[in-house]
Amino acid sequence: MKFDEFNFKGLKAIIRVDFNVPLNSNFEITDDTRIRAAIPTIKKVLNDGGSVILMSHLGRPKSGPEDKFSLRHIVDHLSKSIGTPVIFAKDSIGEETSSMAANLKPGEVLLLENLRFHAQETKGDEGFAKQLANLADVYVNDAFGTAHRAHASTTIIANFFPENKMFGYVIEGELDSIDKVLHDAKGPFTAILGGAKVSTKITIIETLLDKVDHLIVGGGMMFTFAKALGGNVGSSMVEEDKLEMALNILDAAKKNKVQIHLPVDTIVADKFDNDANFKMSDVHNIEEGWMGLDIGEKSAEAFAQIIKQSNTILWNGPMGVFEMSNFEAGTKAVANALVEATKKGAFTLIGGGDSVAAINKYDMADKVSYVSTGGGALLEYIEGKELPGIKAIRG
Repeated sequence: MKFDEFNFKGLKAIIRVDFNVPLNSNFEITDDTRIRAAIPTIKKVLNDGGSVILMSHLGRPKSGPEDKFSLRHIVDHLSKSIGTPVIFAKDSIGEETSSMAANLKPGEVLLLENLRFHAQETKGDEGFAKQLANLADVYVNDAFGTAHRAHASTTIIANFFPENKMFGYVIEGELDSIDKVLHDAKGPFTAILGGAKVSTKITIIETLLDKVDHLIVGGGMMFTFAKALGGNVGSSMVEEDKLEMALNILDAAKKNKVQIHLPVDTIVADKFDNDANFKMSDVHNIEEGWMGLDIGEKSAEAFAQIIKQSNTILWNGPMGVFEMSNFEAGTKAVANALVEATKKGAFTLIGGGDSVAAINKYDMADKVSYVSTGGGALLEYIEGKELPGIKAIRG
């Protein structure tokens, strides 16, 4: 069932959203990307004349309710974002919550308390899922970030809605965008992979080597490749037990006629600190006591050229420690090149927490084709794993 084609008039929709947003010490939201992403789904139900029950988790509460993880902290912000007052239920199940849901009128929104205050949520408990299901007529899953978890609210609940279950706009958009990149990519297709470790990216690299024309490698994992190729990497981060794996990836790329682009230069620092002394260095010849914290200018320029000549681009992982202003130039150069490529008609998909944080930091989210909210779910979907939350709806 396509979300757009369903009429919610007179119906209650329980929507699994991903409102796991960062809060500062005053419990203010520091990045509301995930809330903004869910608004069109919520408004479609309300505009049809239906009512909305929202459920989400926030953080990782250890044993029952903890105020710092209460969704009550987001009620005001959410009310403003939707443009209607949000009613808050102090629990996600129980008599009081059932009564609030039963009395919900068309056009009204009810937010349930953090699902993870109940251990049954992450255990995928059927009884807990049934209590949630009893609150509504229709189930909508719009939380792509948790689609790879077989939790009560993301997967098990769908069993109680054999007919009336569907994805919201967020998940539909995610799946359309990823499928476009994986199965419908217009060449040249370039994947940019950054981040700290080769080991966390090995499956995605293996998957992409069958699909891409260019693979750009940056971030901490570039030093594992540099060392594997016989370079001196100083105090840079290296996965010593993955050197052979790095060489195997290079061999596999050659066999698949994929061009791998590794950095030639790097910005090195004498400590992991924005106030450290820093300088440019050859990536294969870093002095002892110095560590690479970003790609260098030549590498950034070379990568930008490849990106601008591509028609499909997937970016997962920053080029350096972009949170520190002295080591963000490489990540910024890649982000700028993606914007340029998008302007020229390329399809650009940004995914994975740090890449998304970077694109938001530079206010470029609306200048690329699609920014995924998925993180781990995105990577698992690209790797070809079956996501329980997706299967529960697709069957």
